[in-house]
Amino acid sequence: MKTEIGLLLLRIVLGITFLVHGLDKFNGGIEQTVGMFEGMGFPGFLAYLVTFAEILGGLALIIGLFTRLVSIIFAIIMATAIIQVKLDSGFLGGFELDLVLLVCSLLLALSSSRLLAVNRILPGAMKNF
Repeated sequence: MKTEIGLLLLRIVLGITFLVHGLDKFNGGIEQTVGMFEGMGFPGFLAYLVTFAEILGGLALIIGLFTRLVSIIFAIIMATAIIQVKLDSGFLGGFELDLVLLVCSLLLALSSSRLLAVNRILPGAMKNF
């Protein structure tokens, strides 16, 4: 039971973290985020995909919906951010937060979090996502 409580806390805090980061991308207009993505060499539309993944995925984690799937998506986003953007900046002041978010996402992808999760009421195989 202690492990489930720990995973619940991790799921909720990770969800809030991604939700807030997604909402923050709208500060000053999403166009600013699009410009930032393009400045890093990514297509601008990815800014929209990442932003909405962070917002919707963050909400999904908070309520425990599709925890494994959302966590895999977040792990991909974080791995890409580390490798393509932050690695050259080094650990401190560079990719340390991204690495923590990546590992937390991987932990939830591997173990899920069923306590107080909407997934528990889904039918059959849907519970495993």
